[in-house]
Formats: sequence, structure tokens, C-alpha cells
Amino acid sequence: MKYISTRGQTEPMDFSDVLLMGLAPDGGLMLPDTYPQIDDATLSEWRNLSYPELALAIMSKFATDIPAADLEDIITRTYNADTFGSADITPVRKIEDNLYVLELSNGPTLAFKDVAMQFLGNAFEYVLKQKNKRITIIGATSGDTGSAAEYALRGKENIEVFMLSPHGKMSAFQRAQMYSLTDDNIHNIAIKGMFDDCQDIVKALQQDAEFKAQYDLGTVNSINWGRILAQIVYYFKAYFAVTDSNADKVSFSVPSGNFGNICAGHIAREMGLPIGRLIVATNENDVLNDFFNQGKYQPRAADKTYVTSSPSMDISKASNFERFVYLLLEKDTPRVHELFDGVKQGQGFDLSDVMDTISGQYGFAAGKSTHADRLATIKDLYETHQDLVDPHTADGIKVAKDLQQVGEVIVCAETALPAKFAETITEAVGQIDIARPAHTEGLEDLAQHVTVLDNDAELVAEQIRAHVQAVA
Repeated sequence: MKYISTRGQTEPMDFSDVLLMGLAPDGGLMLPDTYPQIDDATLSEWRNLSYPELALAIMSKFATDIPAADLEDIITRTYNADTFGSADITPVRKIEDNLYVLELSNGPTLAFKDVAMQFLGNAFEYVLKQKNKRITIIGATSGDTGSAAEYALRGKENIEVFMLSPHGKMSAFQRAQMYSLTDDNIHNIAIKGMFDDCQDIVKALQQDAEFKAQYDLGTVNSINWGRILAQIVYYFKAYFAVTDSNADKVSFSVPSGNFGNICAGHIAREMGLPIGRLIVATNENDVLNDFFNQGKYQPRAADKTYVTSSPSMDISKASNFERFVYLLLEKDTPRVHELFDGVKQGQGFDLSDVMDTISGQYGFAAGKSTHADRLATIKDLYETHQDLVDPHTADGIKVAKDLQQVGEVIVCAETALPAKFAETITEAVGQIDIARPAHTEGLEDLAQHVTVLDNDAELVAEQIRAHVQAVA
């Protein structure tokens, strides 16, 4: 399988090369030239596979340049009970009739990002060794990506990590998870601004071809295809968990800011998984909600982005959205390039003329949840079902209930464990004992290590120069 750019100006590449590169040289996002098609017989074969077996079956269709035995070893070392608490890896629990939660937060940092990031860490290390290369990871996080990446990459050979986060905008737990790490290859940088500012710095440095080559820049943000690939697996696994027959359809409600997780669901649907609808759940930063209901995409500036109680979704420019628009525009790469160059300049675009395609052919719907909504949802679930969810997952459940059609089975993708957002949980249900894994006890009391910088890409570049030897 070869990979191409959404902007059409990059030569086709192998999976291993795409894994290391982040943004394409032409500024676009890499994706397969076609998505493999899964027929009914294959679905039936996959239905009773273990998680590692299913991951191997799916990933081997995309990572065709990695020998099967090596890919199996990477997957086996990634998806096991030691790392994720049980052999199920991503179990599904029932909330009420036709409403389920896909548990994605059983990894080391208690967030769904672990499912993909643990794979990425092992895959990076393998590919770098094969190619005798190094990589400098530069990433941006609004809360969970950073810690998941750092825990997956800490101590890995030939990898340096520079993680940007918005100064003072994450929960105390999230900050402690990241900033308490003392590994020599982990560098935390807090930017005075919003997540979108961090993301813009990452893109600016990625698009500086000379700097990128000198310091071997890569990324673990959801623009990295390896993360999307790893997330595709659990959509199949969840579908099998709540159905008895391939004739059944299941919808997914996914809390979304950067459009990465739901992009994986979209690809699973394109491959032939019988997904009914893909429901985009946003918080007050509702740019994606506006698009999927009106066809109009208008990113906001960082100073117009709200700071909310579901901070991992405090994003107004969805990096992965370009992969969907590429298909929506029937692979018209010049137009994709034009539209997203405009987005870079703060412009929006209007695709309301293809609304029927968005909801019909591609099955998208969307809704919005506010602070009051998520508090009410957390409280109701706790009092009615003795089920505690984090604020982002509450957004997904709230929107799912708002939009659920008669007889529609909806699986809500969990974002994180409630322990990561104790303040909001307490506000919703009062002072209770919020369960947290033993390895996180006392986390907030540890010394924290972070460099605070103004919103300036050159300042971040200086940090990289200080710690990484440039290629001559």
C-alpha cells in the first residue's frame, strides 16, 4: 500500500516513511491511496479475534512494508493486560438500552490516546532501528495527547520529545502527569496561549523544510497516520462487542476537537464496517458542530476559543478534518490545498452545497454540549446508573441522547477516566471518592519540570537546537 498527500504534491510513500514524517512536504496530510474493503466473510472471520489478533489483521492491510512477524511483535508488546489492565484492552459497557460506552482509558495515562500512542512508541522504535535513524518529536496537546505520548516514548532510543501545551489551561492532573516526568528525552514547553497556538507552532516548524531536515522532525499528534491506524481497530472491536450479526448497524458518538478519533471511525466505515452514523460531539468550541449541521467551516482565532471544563476539546482548528474534506471533494487536491491554505490565514469555507453527501453518503451528524449540559449528564448517570464519566465522555453521551433515533444503537467513545477531572466531577455530584489507579496516587505532589515560553515558533526552535544535534 502506498500513501499520498491530501494536497497532491508528494510522491507516494511507504507506511514506515509516513509514520516518521508528520505533515507531508506539501503541507497536506498523508493517507492511503485507497482504503481496503472488508467483505461480510472477513467481518465474520474477525468477529471472535482477540484484540491483538484483530489489530494485526487490520494493520497488516495498511503497514504492508513491515514483515508480518515484526508487526505481530510490535502489536503483542503493545496490546496486553500489563499495559491496559485486561486482555480486552477496550471493553464496552452498557449504560442503558441501545446506549453503550467504549472504554478507551485503561492505559497508563488514563486517556483514549494511550491506545494509539503505545503502538506508536513501539512502532517508532522499530522503524528507527531498521532505518538507522533518529527522530525529534514535536507535538501539541490540549490535555491528553502529551502525557500519552510522553509515557509511550520516555526512554526510547533515538527519540527526543518536545511537547507544547497551553500554559495554565489543563487540569491539575494533566499537568502533573506530563510535567513530573524526569526522563532525559522528554521536554515540556508551556506556551502562553491556547492549544491552537501550540498546534500552529508545530505546523510552522514542520513546514520549515530546512529546519525539519536538520533536526529530523516528526509528530505524534493525530495528524500522524500511525495514530489513526491504531484507532481504527477499536471501532471494529466495539462493533463486534454489541452485535450478533453483520446485518446490524451501530452508530458512534465521539467527543471531538481535532477530528482524529472520529476520523478513524470514518475510515472504518469507508472500509465496510456497518456503522450507521458518526456523531460528532463538540463542547462550546463548536466549529465542527456548525460544519456538520450547516456545511460552513469557520475556525476561530485562539483568543476566540473558549476555555471549558472539557479542555481536551478546546480546539477551533481541527487538524484531521482535511482528510475527510479530501474525500468529500472527491480527491480534488488543488481545491483542498486552496481551502486549507485559507484556513491557515484564518479564513473559513462553505460546502453547504454538499450537505446531503455529508449526512447521507458519509453518515455524519453533530451536536453541542455546554458546561451545564456536561454537569447534568455526569450527575444523571451517577445517580441513575451509578456510572461515573469524565466531562468529555459526558459531552458525547449528552449529544448521543439528543440525536438518538428510534432503535438506534449508539456506542459513545470514552475520552478519559473521571480522576483526571476531579474538580468538574465534584462540581457535578458533590464530594465523592473518585477511583484512581494506584500508580497515579500522589502524582500532583511531585516536582514539575516545564519551560514557559511566549507564543513564538522561534523560541521553540531554540529549545530544540539546545537539546538536539543538527544534521551537518
